[in-house]
Amino acid sequence: MNAGIPVGLVGVTGYTGMELVRILSGHDGMNLVRVTSRAEAGKKLSDIYPYLLGMDLGELEITAPDVDELAKSCNLVFLAVPHKTAMDIGGKLYDKGIKVVDLSADFRIRDRETYEEWYKVDHTRKDLLPKAVYGLPEFYRDQIKGASLIANPGCYPTSAIVGLTPAISEKLVETKDIVIDSKSGTTGAGKKAAVGTLFCEVSDSFKAYGLGGHRHTPEIEQELSVVADEDITVSFNTHLLPINRGILSTIYTKLKDGVTAQDIRAAYEKAYGAEKWIRVLPEGKLPETRWVRGTMFCDVGLVVDPRTNRLIIVTAIDNVCRGASGQAVANANLMLGMDEGKGLNLAPLMP
Repeated sequence: MNAGIPVGLVGVTGYTGMELVRILSGHDGMNLVRVTSRAEAGKKLSDIYPYLLGMDLGELEITAPDVDELAKSCNLVFLAVPHKTAMDIGGKLYDKGIKVVDLSADFRIRDRETYEEWYKVDHTRKDLLPKAVYGLPEFYRDQIKGASLIANPGCYPTSAIVGLTPAISEKLVETKDIVIDSKSGTTGAGKKAAVGTLFCEVSDSFKAYGLGGHRHTPEIEQELSVVADEDITVSFNTHLLPINRGILSTIYTKLKDGVTAQDIRAAYEKAYGAEKWIRVLPEGKLPETRWVRGTMFCDVGLVVDPRTNRLIIVTAIDNVCRGASGQAVANANLMLGMDEGKGLNLAPLMP
């Protein structure tokens, strides 16, 4: 039996919960001791995830969420539940001194009014917004180490923020008229039954959705505005790919006068050269979702188009791992005093 730090997971049946179980099943520093689901309470984990048959973790009983029981049993709890639900459970756990990694949007947006405008619900724990740390390890590593509440980033924002930060921080591109064109696999829509994500609706097709109003927009603008030290507005446009996992973002920016391709590459190498999970690809090579599937990698490709004076940035991540559950585990590692990469040395799932 794993003798690691006891942790819990609220919301074990969705795709992010499923991915957390996959990662934690091989993590020797954390021991998953509580998993919850109202719909599946009373079953064993192996009943809903047969790949766990014969493993100790497969015998773990799923229970209904109970804050007191979670607080008594766990040092840290992952929340893989919808927004609104997370702020309630997360707030109660925080009040009891339990560390929380929230995979919902409830603590990502620092301004309460902005959150309520985009998510159409009242924020009942606005007192915790200043205490939540945005969980992008490459940018907030030191703050994460001392945090008790992590706002795990969205999948689309991870791909966009990593892609744009070096160019903006080094003032190599204009901060106006940035276009982020992102495509996601269907797991990004969650596990709920919906006509738009049925196999026959998605397979052999490709469509845009949420244009001009995707809820990840304020999260992206918030973090890029911090980098730029000015308010940034972006055009963020999303599409649904007929694949299970992966996000490919193509980002269009205008170069400032006199900036060269060498300047761009130097800035990205400086920013990410020491980061094990961000790979700046060689000139002439562009990211593909299959190269990062099931991993923490964010691949970055750079193209300078002198004809239009644009820097085109292409990023690829696995939306379920780097864009959600894997990043949550990296944050938990830091919060619990472990190496950031513990349990996350994952090779891509090829082909």
